[in-house]
Amino acid sequence: MFWSAAALAADSTPRPTTLDDAHRSATNAAGWVEENWSTWLGIGLRIALILIIAFVLRSVIRRAITKLIERMNRTAQAVDGTALGGLLVNVERRRQRSAAIGSVLRSVASFMIMGTAALMILSALQINLAPLLASAGVAGVAIGFGARNLVTDFLSGVFMILEDQYGVGDTVDAGVASGEVIEVGLRVTKLRGDNGEIWYVRNGEVKRIGNLSQGWATAALDVQVRAEEDLDHVRSVITQVGVDMAKDEPWNERLWEPIEVLGLDAVYLDSMIVRVSARTMPGKSLGVERELRWRIKKALNEAGIQLVGRPLDPELQTEGVDPSAITAAPSELSNPESPQSTAASPLSSPAAPSATPSATVPPPAQK
Repeated sequence: MFWSAAALAADSTPRPTTLDDAHRSATNAAGWVEENWSTWLGIGLRIALILIIAFVLRSVIRRAITKLIERMNRTAQAVDGTALGGLLVNVERRRQRSAAIGSVLRSVASFMIMGTAALMILSALQINLAPLLASAGVAGVAIGFGARNLVTDFLSGVFMILEDQYGVGDTVDAGVASGEVIEVGLRVTKLRGDNGEIWYVRNGEVKRIGNLSQGWATAALDVQVRAEEDLDHVRSVITQVGVDMAKDEPWNERLWEPIEVLGLDAVYLDSMIVRVSARTMPGKSLGVERELRWRIKKALNEAGIQLVGRPLDPELQTEGVDPSAITAAPSELSNPESPQSTAASPLSSPAAPSATPSATVPPPAQK
């Protein structure tokens, strides 16, 4: 009876049903949403505003950079074909340089704007940025130590492009390699050598650059004639060669100034050297020198002026052989009766011992 009453009392105690729990949970959630919806709406609007401002500012800056690059290209096209344009880089090279600078500036602007917008969004979500910034600083220091060569190459490439040290098509001497530039990158520059090989030169490794394709070049050669020649006549012949060469194509474009006879560069006992110089188009000095030598040689032959070879270096000249050095000094061995000759003469071989005569054996008697 006791257990029955206890069981009936337990059954009569009210229990919450599953539907009541769901209704209560929904009511609590609705109340929590009603209390925090204004905060959520404010955070969402702030994030949307940050994104809109970031994208608009990024678009405006990229458009401004593009307009600046187009204006630089129009300025280059305006001076192309003029006397000033001949001393400057060509339009295609300037266009490539402007495109590279524009790409770098657009990438840097996009990275800074979007990075700042991302940090502002995290701050709007009430995320503590101090640990994130500290971790980013430590990671940046570690990457800087590990990839310092990469950072050095990149920064050197950026400044190289901004300062227009060289471009595609230029012939340069980079110290570690020399040749024609076939590709310019922010990290590596490609050069094609004289034998066709391709050099990959890191921009951070370049300590000096000698650009042979900017401005102008100099063609210089020496003309060595006999010491008895008339210098005024030699000068007039060479000057006339320069005048005739400047009228012919394509030398009229490659010669930027008249050929000049600078004067005597050296005087020897039997010859003298006349220095000739000319200012040429960049990269065309070797061809001008070869053609100028050809024409000067023909003109001097027609004028009866004889060219001579360069005298030997006095340190390399061998003196004449003394005839007395060929005669050998007197020697005691030349006298066969001298003690030295007797001691040096070969010993005679000993005589062979004579054979002992054997007894003659009489022939057997015949029967």
